[in-house]
Amino acid sequence: MSLLQTLAAFIGALAVLIVVHEYGHYAAARLCNVKVLRFSVGFGRPLLVWRHGRDGTEWVIAAVPFGGYVKMLDEREAPVHPDDLCRAFNRQSPLRRMMIVVAGPLFNFLFATLVYTVLNLNGVPEAKAILAEPSPDTPAAAAGLHAGDTVLAVDGAAISSWQDLRWRVLRSALQGEKITLEFEDMKRRLSSTFIDFRGFGTENIENGLFERIGMRLYRPPLDPVIGQVVPDGAAARAGLKEGDRLTHADGQSIDGWETLVRTVRANPGREIRLVVVRGAEQLSIPIVPDPVTVGGERAGRIGAAPVVPPLYAANLTTIVRYGPGESLLKALDRTAEISAFTLRMLGKMLIGDISWRHLSGPVTIADFAGQSAQLGWVAYATFLALISISLGVLNLLPIPLLDGGHLMYYVIEVLKGGPVSERVMEVGQRLGLALLLVMMVFAFYNDINRLFAG
Repeated sequence: MSLLQTLAAFIGALAVLIVVHEYGHYAAARLCNVKVLRFSVGFGRPLLVWRHGRDGTEWVIAAVPFGGYVKMLDEREAPVHPDDLCRAFNRQSPLRRMMIVVAGPLFNFLFATLVYTVLNLNGVPEAKAILAEPSPDTPAAAAGLHAGDTVLAVDGAAISSWQDLRWRVLRSALQGEKITLEFEDMKRRLSSTFIDFRGFGTENIENGLFERIGMRLYRPPLDPVIGQVVPDGAAARAGLKEGDRLTHADGQSIDGWETLVRTVRANPGREIRLVVVRGAEQLSIPIVPDPVTVGGERAGRIGAAPVVPPLYAANLTTIVRYGPGESLLKALDRTAEISAFTLRMLGKMLIGDISWRHLSGPVTIADFAGQSAQLGWVAYATFLALISISLGVLNLLPIPLLDGGHLMYYVIEVLKGGPVSERVMEVGQRLGLALLLVMMVFAFYNDINRLFAG
C-alpha cells in the first residue's frame, strides 16, 4: 500500500474517532444546557470554520489532526455575561460535570459496540479453529492436541473461529489461568483436555506467544507450485513464474509448499539454488531470499504464493453471523472484554510483568490503519472499533489532563464538599503532562524500533 493511501486511512481513522469522542462531550453538554462555544477537530490554525446551532457554536477543522476539543462557556477562561452564568460549565453541579466528562469515552465504547453489532449482523468470514501439529515440548503438545483438531469450546464457551480461540487463549495466558478445551479430531471424535498457563511466561507476548504455546492455524498440504509472484520480490528478480513447480532446494527434495517455506525462511540473504520444472523444461535457478524480521527473528522471504485449490478456503473458513439481539449482546460482551483486557495490559506494564515496548505510537497505528484498509471495510471497521476502545480506556485513566483526571477531581469535590484547590490542580496538570510525555516518548521509541526492525 502506498504512503499516501496509508496516510489517508490513518487521517480518516483519526477524524472518525475524534468526532465520536468529542461529540460525546458536546451531546452531554447540550443535554445539561451548557453553552458550547467551539467544536474543533484537530489543533492549531483553523482550516475550515462555520457556525451552526442556536448558540452559534463554532465548528472547526484545524491543521494538526492529532486530537480535538469541545470548548464550553467557563468563567475560569473568560468573563461570562450575567444572562449566561447559569449555562457556564464551572457553575454546573459536580455530577453534571462528571456526566459531561465521561460522555466522551462512553461514546467511544458505544461506537465500538455499534461497529461490532453491524459486523455480527453482516457476517464476518473467519478461519475455523483448526489446529496444526504442535511443536514438541509445548503446552499444546503436552495437552495431547494434534493436527486437524477443531476446538469447539474453551471453558464451556463455544468457539466460533480461530480469532475467537486466539483471543480466549491469549486472555487466559496473560492471567495465568488453567483452561479446558473441548475439541473434535479428524475422525470426528469428541474429546477434552486442559492447558495450564500458571507459571507460563508472558513477557514476550508480541513475538511468538502462540508458537510457544504450540497453537498454529492448520493448513492442508499444498503442492510446491507457484500461483502468484509479488512484483519486485526475490522470486520476480530471479525469474520465477506462475505455474513453476519446485522440486529441489539446495539439493534437498521439496515435497510440499511448507518445505519450501522452511528452507526459504532459514536462508535470509543467502543464495539458494532451486530446481524448477517449467512445462517440459527443468531449470536450475539461483535465488537470494530477502531478509525480513518476523516475530523478532531474521527470516528469508521470496515473495511468492502457492496455487490454492478452489475448495481450500471453503473447507477452512466459516461465516460468523448472528441475529439482531445476539449481535448486540455479543458486541457489548466483546467491547467489555477488550476494555478489561486493555486495563489489565496497562496494569501489567506498570508493575513490570509486560514490557513497555508493547506500547504503540502513531506510526504503528498508521501502519495498521493502512493494512486494515487494504484488506477491506470489515478489517478497517474492526480496526476502528479496537482503537476506539483503547482511546476510551486511556481517557478514563486518572491522569490529570485526561478525562479520567477531571473525573477524579470531581469525585474528590463530591467527597470533600468543595472543589480541589487551584494549586493542587496546577501540580496535577504538571505531573499529568510529564507522565503523558513519558508515554509518548516510549510509544515513539517503540515505533522507530519496529520501523527499523521491519
